[in-house]
Parts: sequence; structure tokens; C-alpha cells
Amino acid sequence: MKIDRREALALLGLGAATPAAAQSSTVTFDHGVASGDPGQDRVVLWTRITPQKPGADIAYTWTLNPIDRRAGGAKSGSGTTGPARDYTIKVDVAGLDPGRAYTYEFKAAGATSPLGRTRTLPAGPVQDVVLAIASCSLYPNGYFNAYQAIADLPRVDAVLHLGDYIYEYGGPGTYGMDSPVATERPHDPPREILSLADYRRRHAQYKSDPAAQAAHARAPWIVVWDDHETANDSFVTGAQNHTPATEGDWTARKAAALKAYFEWMPIREPKSGGALAEAAMRSFDFGDLASLIMVETRLTARDSQATLDGDAPEIAGQRDLTKLKAKLADPSRRMMSPAQEAWIGGELRRSVKAGHAWQVIGNQVVMARVNLPSPKKELTPEQYAAIPANARNRVARYEAGAAMGLPAGLDMWDGYPADRERLYDQFKMAGARPIVVSGDSHSFWANELSDAAGRRVACEFGTTGITSPGSGEFAPGINAGDLIAKANPEVLFNDQVSKGFVLLTLSREQAKGEMVAVSTIVAKDFTTRVVKAFTAKPDGAGVSGLTEV
Repeated sequence: MKIDRREALALLGLGAATPAAAQSSTVTFDHGVASGDPGQDRVVLWTRITPQKPGADIAYTWTLNPIDRRAGGAKSGSGTTGPARDYTIKVDVAGLDPGRAYTYEFKAAGATSPLGRTRTLPAGPVQDVVLAIASCSLYPNGYFNAYQAIADLPRVDAVLHLGDYIYEYGGPGTYGMDSPVATERPHDPPREILSLADYRRRHAQYKSDPAAQAAHARAPWIVVWDDHETANDSFVTGAQNHTPATEGDWTARKAAALKAYFEWMPIREPKSGGALAEAAMRSFDFGDLASLIMVETRLTARDSQATLDGDAPEIAGQRDLTKLKAKLADPSRRMMSPAQEAWIGGELRRSVKAGHAWQVIGNQVVMARVNLPSPKKELTPEQYAAIPANARNRVARYEAGAAMGLPAGLDMWDGYPADRERLYDQFKMAGARPIVVSGDSHSFWANELSDAAGRRVACEFGTTGITSPGSGEFAPGINAGDLIAKANPEVLFNDQVSKGFVLLTLSREQAKGEMVAVSTIVAKDFTTRVVKAFTAKPDGAGVSGLTEV
């Protein structure tokens, strides 16, 4: 498949964002519009007003109109916003019709927002569902061409964003700042973000991007955070990229980050008295075809990650792995709380009882077993000798990790294997057909997931980054993804270079995952192509193996 985005855009009509009407002199709508968390009778609408002179509250109105010509169904309302929520607006519109498409817009002080398009979830029999799955958009590292490609799709029922929507880094020499377009797209503020004001500014910058705005205006989004919405490798009580002595209390930073996230993202607010972090756990039914179960693996229960430096000290030049391996084997270590595991089990059973063909698990990090490969073992002597000098350090790290039998990522589910088995037990007890979708890794994945006894329990589609660099880019001259796939039975395919998204199409007959890549992120003109596509089929109370198509 090759999509010419100009041709696709011409076919969309109302599918893309419509330019805003003439703006007033007192307010503008600089950050587009968005919708999210669709239900069969409701959807969240979002925008942000930019006042010329901040300070006072601002009144606004909103309208939502069916795209079809059937009578009835239009909605409208009004409200005020102000500095207490950074002039963002979030309206939870109820009383809508299932499976119906709508347009919506906002007005304030004589200004009109761009026009957005959204859709409620269908009820009853559904032939198919099309989902775009995205993750990891690092603003300085490139143009958000993959977001534009999503906006240009001829059909997308919802966009799943699995985290790292923003990054907390900033300043010269930081992650992504060596990109050819970084000087054009430096982070704002130009330093690491810590305070509520900082996180708000960073979200505002990301939402100023035209491609991001187009993707948000195209279809409803279903989102969850990963680590960079707070800080790198975050967990309940801290993060790798948080130093309390110089950066203050972690609880305060986490609260500020989540407040900004809920202000700026089209996610339903928690019920009165509910915790922000727990509001990420929710499910969505696409008629009688599929359930989407969104999980939270960062901030509600995750124990701190095992690390080589902290858990495998060097003794006489050799790593002592005793403590590290004991930590990984500890059954008490958790990614998710017992309460979340029980909730997932209940949602799986409910979906299976309803006769849904698929249970999609919206999950932040890669779930498959992935050990580091040995390039010396996987390559021929001639291939190994031809590895460029600038990739030798990366190769040496692979060899060292492979010799120790270590997982490729201790921040992934491999760092919490007992908790993974408990989740797999929920899959099996429910008789579910799980399709796991994952972000975080900046790589495309097609994986077959097996429990400790070797029984297949699910398949997994991992999406690459919108712009974030993959590990393969740091080892030019070797195909790191191919090495990973050869060394790991659960991995059928891995691409650590391409940028794009996964297009997941579900029907009763199959689940098809297409890995859609953009040709470049350092120029605004681009094309798209499908790097690989795989299908899975229902297999009794389970999922068949993946087949490349």
C-alpha cells in the first residue's frame, strides 16, 4: 500500500481539519480541536483558547452536528474556562446515537475554532473496525509526518495513542537535539520540565503542530500516558530522570504532570474523588466485534526497575548477576496492582461472554520475551567483520548482554516476568482472544506471546515512534531488528529504524496489523508504505499464530 497524502486528503472532505474562521482580536484557537474516549452514546470534545491578555475567565459555546442528513442529534452548550485549567476546554457530550459521525467546533469572543470530526462507538453487529495505533512523538527529532498520514487515511474509526505524547527533556545536547531539524523545533521551555507551568507549556508546543492538530481533528483518540509525560522510566515512587535533591518532591512533580495531561488531552476526567492515575484504566466496546481494554503500567503500582548498575555490581571485572536475577524472579514485583489485574480479568470475561471476537489490550510497553542478541552468533563471519566502526560499541553491548542472558529491556514486561504470568493467567481463565498493542520501544514488532509453559496466549503488534529514534539508528550498518528476531522465538519481525504507526483492522475472520512507515521525518514532503503486515485468526478460545501477508 502506498498512500499519496494529497490524493487521500482530497477524498476526505470533512475528514481533515478545516481552517478556523477569522479570529477576533482578543482570543485565538491556536491548538486545534480534539475528541476522545468515545462511547456508544457520548464523546469528549476538547480545545484550548489562547487569550491575548490572560487573567480573566472566558465564556465559550460549542456545537456538535451529525454529518448525515437524518433529523435530530445536534447538540450545543456553553461554559467558561480560565487560568485554573490553562484555558483548556473539555466537554463530555452525552445523549448521542451509536455509530454516528459528527462535526464539532467552539466559539469564543467572536473567534471560531477549526472544525473537527468525531464518531461514537457502534452498537450491535459490526463488520469491521479500523484503529490507528501511535506512540512516542519527540518534537525536536522530526516533523510529525506520521500524524499527518493518520489524518489522511481514508478511514480510521479511532486513534490509540499508547504514550510518550510529549517528552520532558529539553535544552542543547539532550535527546533528539542532534536531529537536522532540531534547531527549527527546539523544546519549549528549552530545559527539562518540572513544574505545572512547564508541563503546560510543553503540551501547548506539541499541540501547536499542524500535523498533530490534523490527526486530532480526524477521529476520536483513546490515550494513555507512558513515562515521558512525567519523566523517563517512571514508577510509583520516582523515575530514572528525577533527582529529588535538585528537582524536588516526586509526588508533586507527578501530580503537576498528570494535571497538565488531563487539561490538555481528550481523556475523560475521573469521577469525583477518583485518582487521576487510575482514570487511565477504562474499556471500550466496538459493537459486538471487539473490546479495547486500556491498562496503566507506570504510576499506580509499578515497582522500580532493575538495573545493571544497581543490581549487578562489577566484581573483578565481571558482573555479579545474583541479585539482579533474584529481583527479576521475585513474585512480589509488580507492573500493575492486584486491583487492576482483577479488573482486567472481569473486563475480559465480560467481553468473552458478550461474544466479542477480540479483546484488544492497550498497553504501554513491549510484552514479548526479548533477550539481547549475539551479533557474533547471528551473523556470518563476513557480515560481522563488515560492521562499521561507529556501530562497534553497540555491538559490544549486545554481546555482553547476550552472554549474561539478559532481557533487552528491563523497563519492559521482561523486567516483571511474574506479573506478566499473572496477566497471562487472566487471558487463559477468561478464554480470551487477546491482541496486545504496545508502544514505547520506537520499533515495529510482530510477536507471538507464550506463557512460561510455552503455550501461546496472545499476539502482539508493537508500534514504532512518530519521530523518536529507534535503537537501530545508533548501530548503522547492522540490522538490529533482524538480529532481535533471529535470537527470540516470540519475535517474528522487528524494525528499529522506521517511523510511523500500526493500522489495525479487526473483523470476525481476522485481525490484520499493517506497519505503516513514512519516508522521512526531516522533510515535510513524504510518502507512506506498509513495511510488513501480519494477520491473526480466532483459534477456539485463543489466537492463531501470526501470518505474514
